[in-house]
Amino acid sequence: MMMKNISHRLPSSTDISPQQKAHLFWQQCQRLYTFQPIYQVSGRLLAIEILTAVSHPTAPEKRLSPESYFDALEIHQRLHVVHEQLRLLKEWQPFFCDNKVVASVNIDGPTLMAIQQHPPVRRLITELPWVRFELTEHHALPQEEMIAQMPELGPLWLDDFGSGMANFSALTELKYDYIKLSRELFILLGKTDEGRALFSVLLALINRYCNGVIVEGVETEEEWKQVCSSPAMAAQGYFFSRPVSFSQLIHLPLQLA
Repeated sequence: MMMKNISHRLPSSTDISPQQKAHLFWQQCQRLYTFQPIYQVSGRLLAIEILTAVSHPTAPEKRLSPESYFDALEIHQRLHVVHEQLRLLKEWQPFFCDNKVVASVNIDGPTLMAIQQHPPVRRLITELPWVRFELTEHHALPQEEMIAQMPELGPLWLDDFGSGMANFSALTELKYDYIKLSRELFILLGKTDEGRALFSVLLALINRYCNGVIVEGVETEEEWKQVCSSPAMAAQGYFFSRPVSFSQLIHLPLQLA
């Protein structure tokens, strides 16, 4: 897929402040979409997560932080990215429908709420019932009653539980379909026997608040076995695949050997 950027009509003067230079830098950055699979502990493909690779035209081979990139965008620009991602996913609709696989799209709370005022995105969501929005920030989550005003959103996921603001208070503020456990917490708990025991207890607790826990960042067969012997429902990470181009989607195994 071609690299895309938000805007082409930006100031080029060298007489600007460091803040303006930083803003200009991020505005000039380009996006490339990839995906990573999510497998159930049974080995069945559950979903793919669409990921955004970011680079600057001056160094296209160097990958930049997607988090820093999205932090630098205005909400209307983030909505533009979401619209772009949904249009890409729609091109692959037969794959998701035929194989009963879902696709997760990362979004922050304010941008999710801005969808209320964006009919094109709302129409696309209605056309793609297999899309799931994955909330990436807890400090600005929408209220339950506000979510109820957009039934087309479908079940929500919570990203990176145990990292930053995505903590226990998030469990009771919104109803989630799936909750993703951050790799940082997974690795921390895996360092000791006590931590590994707590890992299963923690997942059992989180399961009370959702339909399943997805463990992020599984990179080794040993980690995968640990997930499979726990109350986790699924996992994601380099053990299954690094982020790959959407041209590889049709080659993705639906069932692990």
